[in-house]
Amino acid sequence: MKLAILVLEDEPEVRMALERDLEEFARTVRIEPAGDVADAREVMAEVAADGDLLAVVLADHRLPGETGVDLLVEVAKDPATRHVATVLVTGQADQQDTIRAVNEAGLDHYVAKPWDPDDLRSIIRRLLTEVVERHGLDPLPHLPALDQVRAMELVRVRPD
Repeated sequence: MKLAILVLEDEPEVRMALERDLEEFARTVRIEPAGDVADAREVMAEVAADGDLLAVVLADHRLPGETGVDLLVEVAKDPATRHVATVLVTGQADQQDTIRAVNEAGLDHYVAKPWDPDDLRSIIRRLLTEVVERHGLDPLPHLPALDQVRAMELVRVRPD
């Protein structure tokens, strides 16, 4: 089973930049792009059908049709995806959108555009580690993508 990160962004150049900045995770984590909420739902179904675990959703707010916050709220309310860490990556969410993302979607992190690639990778590493810990997964197969210090603590305390 692989962990998966969903990158929901309608602008191809921005989506490709996010994917490029997350490339170092690609050896052990699926990086799945989506251009709108309907596409994101299809990707989520694919990940589940493959037996992989959706771990993080990075979502832009302003999208054609439904917003990224709409999807994050949906993810938070669905028992099948409630474990997923959520990140709003946007330069255009107003205060009400952000409040809704925090209150209704339990937003894990807010990243303003333009983002710092090293900060983004650090955030993703921390969130992947939290998902592995919450699920009680063996951290070893995912180790290159995790916070190394925290992952080694998880390995030490893991029952045989």
